[in-house]
Amino acid sequence: MNQTPKRPPRQRIDGVLFIDKPVGLTSNGVLGVIKRLYNADKAGHTGTLDPFATGLLPVAMGEATKFSGHLLDADKTYLATMRLGVTTTTADLEGEVRQTRPVDVSDAQLAAALAAHTGAISQIPPMYSALKRDGKPLYEYARAGETLEREPRQVTIRVLDLVAREGQSVSFRVACSKGTYVRTLAEDIGETLGCGAHLTALRREATGGFDLSGAITLAQLQEMDIEARMAALRPVDALVAALPSLTLDATLAARLRLGQRLPLEAAPGLVRAYDPEQRFLGLVRVSDGVAHPERLAA
Repeated sequence: MNQTPKRPPRQRIDGVLFIDKPVGLTSNGVLGVIKRLYNADKAGHTGTLDPFATGLLPVAMGEATKFSGHLLDADKTYLATMRLGVTTTTADLEGEVRQTRPVDVSDAQLAAALAAHTGAISQIPPMYSALKRDGKPLYEYARAGETLEREPRQVTIRVLDLVAREGQSVSFRVACSKGTYVRTLAEDIGETLGCGAHLTALRREATGGFDLSGAITLAQLQEMDIEARMAALRPVDALVAALPSLTLDATLAARLRLGQRLPLEAAPGLVRAYDPEQRFLGLVRVSDGVAHPERLAA
């Protein structure tokens, strides 16, 4: 009898990948592909993209997952396209058409609407979202035909620029704070214009100081042999590279590895710590001349 060969046990892989997510896959689907390609036991992403969305999805593996939270709070930049005149149940192209209205919008009116939604704004999270109520995601209530009251959230739209307009299709670039729903933004702009709108395309271009210039596609990864895949990994500290760094002497490095607080005269705030051989030790928070271990690498 032929037996299916056993898959080798998952192994610990440490590092970071900047993936250019394709359309059609969920963010967790991307993780599944990467874990299979690397036979890795642990991986996580730093901000969900909807299946129809593409673009930058940082993926942390192994030890790097300890430091992925730093990007969850980061600003993000998207290139988005919305269609005026049509609203949907999900505020994007995956939902059912809810209403169709005529579009009589001048370029000046469009510019004014974009300006009105720039800066600190209030958003009501969509029902089709992963936010939880009583332990259940909102989208489960929505699929059951229920609509719940949601508290408005304050977000910041730092940049909202028109890129192109072709009839009822409008492309714009938005740089925004964490927690921003771009499909809600498109829907709200449509209501300001009086014709409604829904999101038809979304591409994340940047997050936390990283952009697509260093990203790799799943197709490229799949074509590589294992040595090339390992070479494609960024180091564990890649996700926190924007933070200031310091190098400890051997004595202080040994104490930090034990989780001890250190006397340290440095500017206050979160800092990357390294030993004399430039091995990454983790993050410390400096306050009043003392470095407190925040999150340490193994």
